[in-house]
Amino acid sequence: MGQLFMVGANAGGSDSAAVANLLGRNIGNFYLAGRSQAGVNATASLVASLRSAAAKSGNKIPVSVATDQEGGYVQVLRGPGFSEIPTALAQTAYAPAQLRAQSRIWGGELLRAGINVDLGPVLDTVPGAAFAPSNAPIGYFQREYGYTPGAVSAYGNAFAAGLRDAGVAPVVKHYPGLGRVTLNTDVSANVRDTATTRNDPYLAPFTAAIRGGVRWVMVSNAYYNLIDSARPAPFSPVVMRTMLRTDARFTGIIVSDDLCNAAQLAPWSVGERAGNFIAAGGTMVLCADSGSVPAMYAEVLRRATAEPAFRKAVDAAALTVLRVKAGK
Repeated sequence: MGQLFMVGANAGGSDSAAVANLLGRNIGNFYLAGRSQAGVNATASLVASLRSAAAKSGNKIPVSVATDQEGGYVQVLRGPGFSEIPTALAQTAYAPAQLRAQSRIWGGELLRAGINVDLGPVLDTVPGAAFAPSNAPIGYFQREYGYTPGAVSAYGNAFAAGLRDAGVAPVVKHYPGLGRVTLNTDVSANVRDTATTRNDPYLAPFTAAIRGGVRWVMVSNAYYNLIDSARPAPFSPVVMRTMLRTDARFTGIIVSDDLCNAAQLAPWSVGERAGNFIAAGGTMVLCADSGSVPAMYAEVLRRATAEPAFRKAVDAAALTVLRVKAGK
């Protein structure tokens, strides 16, 4: 069951002992968060120590190690051996083929640091340059690859392809899109998209990524009024089972955005958040707070023991993770 969790670890190593303990309990994935200027070699040493903790505990399944290396304002790892990556908007100065080549270089830097998953690219479409500064999660930070689904698809998927060329798995995000909201789910509650529909043109970049072979998709924490107004996306079977699994025919890992610290999810306990996500069709719970993981794990285990249908969802999610880790 530990394969269903991805735990945040400070990129500088300040909480490595706590994270190592979780990995020793068969938590199967972690990601480096925060900011580090230490460079490739120091990062590789930290990652190796965490992988070693997992292996010594008897965890025989490979650990996935991720980070947020989009570029611009969202670049966790810097220092010797890491390039300064421009914002997504600035990356469009390259032709898509050139961007793919650059992304392969950036992915190679991650791989040398022991990281095999990148929590990017952003495939959210912001509806225009004038609106972008008002779009708190994406446009304000120039995380968008353009203002039409066609542009976002061409450049965002070039970035994703370059990572895959380097041997790093891209995680396209934030399905079904955060480009039309004004508030940020990390720091605000009741963040709602009032425009996106089940068959929206803005889904096209994600659909193209899935058809191109991407095996990880991150779901946003927003509500989507025209899709499932009663539940935020990580608790919505419409978003995950209907749209991703059935409509888009996605068979890979559906990973959450941070379920632990998001102000959007404050009405639910951390345990409820994990349980709701798995029950709705999610695969991997991402949590930025390692201290919250035991409560999440306990609630998922409780429900799996008590509810046969939930146990089936847990088994299906675990099998999906194992298949993707095996390259399928």
